[in-house]
Amino acid sequence: MPARKTDGGGLPSRDALLAFIADNPGRVGKRDIARAFGISGSHQRAELNRLLRELKDEGQIGRSAGKRLELAGDLPSELIVEVIQIDDEGIAIAEPLMWQADSPPPKIPLKAQSGGRSSPAPGLGDRAIIQVRHLADGGYEGHVRRVLSPDPQQVVGVFKRTPSGDRIQPTDRKQRNEYHTEVPAGLELEHGDLVLAEPIPSRRFGPESARIVRRLGTWDDTDAVSLIAIAAHGIPTRFPDGALTEAEAAAPVETLEKRTDLRSIPLVTIDGADARDYDDAVFAEPTKEHHSAWHAIVAIADVTHYVRPGGELDRAAYRRGNSVYFPDRVVPMLPERLSNDLCSLLPGEDRACMAVHLWIGNDGTLQHWKFVRGLMHSAARLIYEEVQAHRDGEASEKTAALPDGLIDNLYGVYAALRQARVERGALDIERPERQVEMGDDGRIARIFLRDRHDSHKMIEELMIAANVAAARQLEDKNMPVMYRVHDQPSAEKAENLREYLQSLGLSLRKGSQLRPIDFAQILKRVKETEHKDAVNESVLRSQSQAEYGPHNLGHFGLGLTAYSHFTSPIRRYADVLVHRALIRALHLGPGGLPDDADAAFDKTGVHLTAAERRAVRAERDAMDRYMADYMSNHIGEEMQGRIVGIGRFGIFVRINGIEADGLLPARRLPGGPFRVVDNRQELEGNGIVFRLGDPVTVELVEADAVAATVGFDLVEGGVETRKRRPTKQPLRKPHRGKRHKNKRR
Repeated sequence: MPARKTDGGGLPSRDALLAFIADNPGRVGKRDIARAFGISGSHQRAELNRLLRELKDEGQIGRSAGKRLELAGDLPSELIVEVIQIDDEGIAIAEPLMWQADSPPPKIPLKAQSGGRSSPAPGLGDRAIIQVRHLADGGYEGHVRRVLSPDPQQVVGVFKRTPSGDRIQPTDRKQRNEYHTEVPAGLELEHGDLVLAEPIPSRRFGPESARIVRRLGTWDDTDAVSLIAIAAHGIPTRFPDGALTEAEAAAPVETLEKRTDLRSIPLVTIDGADARDYDDAVFAEPTKEHHSAWHAIVAIADVTHYVRPGGELDRAAYRRGNSVYFPDRVVPMLPERLSNDLCSLLPGEDRACMAVHLWIGNDGTLQHWKFVRGLMHSAARLIYEEVQAHRDGEASEKTAALPDGLIDNLYGVYAALRQARVERGALDIERPERQVEMGDDGRIARIFLRDRHDSHKMIEELMIAANVAAARQLEDKNMPVMYRVHDQPSAEKAENLREYLQSLGLSLRKGSQLRPIDFAQILKRVKETEHKDAVNESVLRSQSQAEYGPHNLGHFGLGLTAYSHFTSPIRRYADVLVHRALIRALHLGPGGLPDDADAAFDKTGVHLTAAERRAVRAERDAMDRYMADYMSNHIGEEMQGRIVGIGRFGIFVRINGIEADGLLPARRLPGGPFRVVDNRQELEGNGIVFRLGDPVTVELVEADAVAATVGFDLVEGGVETRKRRPTKQPLRKPHRGKRHKNKRR
């Protein structure tokens, strides 16, 4: 850099110094300034340091990577960005992943490097490290240095100031070590703040370092739990401007045009009291049409009317894959203008829909179906409890106002579909659903198990029937199908389950082709026994994970040969694809599946499966923290539970009534040392054994909401055995009904 003239004393003026830093953002340090302005000697260098400190204290400059200087509020020369859209010319537009200003984050077009090796091409939703170029018009362009992995390793942690430097303590209990960190320029952090960071690869020995990406808040914030889960799992939360513009420009469908008029049919929505969107409605009546016993209609919000292939909304929805639900919020797949308004089947409002007429026999067989694109008018918004109460003879004001027999007809269809479900051997694995109720202050008011009524099962069976009809309709038309597939258990998982069942005196049929009914019969046999919970848990763990894909493997758990997802396009992108395929196959108007779309179905299925599993992990992560936070108010209390997991490290206990899981370490159990007996799902010690499903009484001794951990001590439990292996340690004899006095905490 050429030397520059300085004002008196060899030092540059404040304006000259700021202009020099602005001309070379993130590329100069003290030595570069001294060289450029011809500063030498200890006195002049000390004066330069003083001037730089003043500018920093005034907030006019900050530091980027290393000790390089930049103007405060400006973009550093190198940063991590996320691609939010691809413009009409195929150029990726990105935003800084960390942005603290009140103004909207700048949009940065990503340019290909000229000459040498070509830069990688990031796609929608990708993150990349870029080099920023400041343009003369005040804008920016970025050159991609490295595209980060699609699901980059991230750290959510607690920021700590220590005498030896700033640290990040991870909230993930699997990450035991703290990270060294530096606070980025312009980011204000206090001890105890929650932050999102990304580890910095290093070949050096010693503590790892991490780069802080953004501040999440503090643990005292009422939304801290869900924010941790969202950040830790990379759930997208901001919609691109183009998607929001499309959504705000959308208008309700007010005329029929070529739609089928369903407004005279008393379709009703039935959901939970805490439901945030209402995208399905149902109707049923007895009939002799098509030699059937029942005629049912399942109407679904016509999302494809608003989300057209290739549009900004479409790209945003594909990237998210699905909505993600937390006790205090939902991260929707579509903007609220659609998810909470135009695509929500609100009572008393005309709404565009895709509907399927189902003709069902008394034995529950699906005999005929017809898909239409319609306009409906919801007769009522009902909740499960009031529908069940009506069925049980306690009608509410709303249910009493419905046409006579409507709810009874829905239960009639359910009885037929339920019979077919039992006969094909679909799995009924009972797993209570936990519900977190938030108070007006945003804190947990209580945690309880959601009641499950026949009204829940009725809606489930109607949705399953509609999903089956969609898959079979598309197959009949030789159209591409995004199937919901659930393969049979692997041979290894089946054998492990078989060995465990044998220890209980139960047998699972051998053979390479297991059937759902083989498992259903096992579950039926243990339904009224002490082994019910343990067998339910073991059968559940033996199952394969469901996936999305264009190749039909059937749905093992439901006992179905063909199955797709049609009933919730407001929150699942796979359903949007099924709607589009039906529109194209049946010539139901605009918005159908493009002719070449099926070529990408394999890749799309992989993406949607990954997005769904990401959402499940985030939801489970949040629930674990809510549970630990709730349990922290009950330290020292005795609780009743059952053993739901066995390992060399100890046993997992699930507390009755709230289904809270926690660890009871082996070191706190009497009768050690222990060994795991896999084929019997037992932890065996000296004169005592702990078995999967056994009841235990425990004392809550630990509940850490930040790390999402719950720990117990044993009060009562375990089964005494005759055989005792020699041990150098004195045997701690278990006493049922008495507290162990030599606990280790």
